Amino acid sequence: MKKAINIGVGVIVLAAVIGFSGTFFTLQEGQQAVIVQFGKPVGETLTKAGLHIKVPLIQDVRVFEKRLLIWDGSPNQIPTKGREFIWIDTTARWRIADAKTFLESVASEAGARSRLDDIIDSVVRDQVSGSELRELVRSASWVVPEGEIMDEVPSEVRDALEQKIVRGREEITRTILTEARKIIPQYGIELVDVRIKRLDYIESVREGVYARMISERKRIAAQFRSEGEGRSAEILGEMEKDLSQIRSSAYRQVQEVRGNADAKATRVYGDAYNADPEFYAFSRTLESYKEEQNKNSVMILTTDSDYYRYLKRSGVTPATRPKR
Repeated sequence: MKKAINIGVGVIVLAAVIGFSGTFFTLQEGQQAVIVQFGKPVGETLTKAGLHIKVPLIQDVRVFEKRLLIWDGSPNQIPTKGREFIWIDTTARWRIADAKTFLESVASEAGARSRLDDIIDSVVRDQVSGSELRELVRSASWVVPEGEIMDEVPSEVRDALEQKIVRGREEITRTILTEARKIIPQYGIELVDVRIKRLDYIESVREGVYARMISERKRIAAQFRSEGEGRSAEILGEMEKDLSQIRSSAYRQVQEVRGNADAKATRVYGDAYNADPEFYAFSRTLESYKEEQNKNSVMILTTDSDYYRYLKRSGVTPATRPKR
């Protein structure tokens, strides 16, 4: 009997402990909770951190985050208004604004992310397909740079840069956020922000863009080379001109020096001739014979030749003249 009483008391205590532990629960800071009874929410959403009470066994607690949550969409291939196909990668920040509605509509964060995929991707696709690429890339406050940097830009690219931006990337992003916010509240979600994380051409278009960029750089390089070659030719021409002037001046000076030397030599020869005309005539005769003589030639002189006359006067006869 006593043993049965002890067993009964133990069962009661165990049931009390289980009931007590199932009655109280703790809510952490940054969390909110909804009490569910037989699968349906009851009461108000609990948002204050601390100890809370629920009915054990028949009630359960669903805990959700109060803090900002991250949504990252999958990159999508979307055509712009100008039919350029681009990759768009977006991200968003959201929070659970109404936990009861959230629980009833999407049940969990995974379900919420799935709904956000559908809603945000749809809005992004509508906005991108209705906008020009330059509107998606640039800001409305963007100003065309001035100065030498624009001189290197081709005319067709310069025209595209100077086109006015009507909306700009910030305005398009705000429109995406506004349009998505119209649908999101019915799921108990507050959409805080949406941003375009990455924007890029698709692979085939990117290759074409790279090819145009390479072609443009080659054109600029060819222009630089042409300008360099023109400048080189100009410098070489100026150098040749300077060299011609130097050569001409040097040639003139050489001719002047030679002329002066010839004139001086002529004066010297003239003075020498006037000092002793007879000796000068004799010397010039010897030089003329020396220049005309050949080792295989024989010179025949007559007795009335000037050469014989000079030899006779000097006391040397042809018979005693040494042979050469």
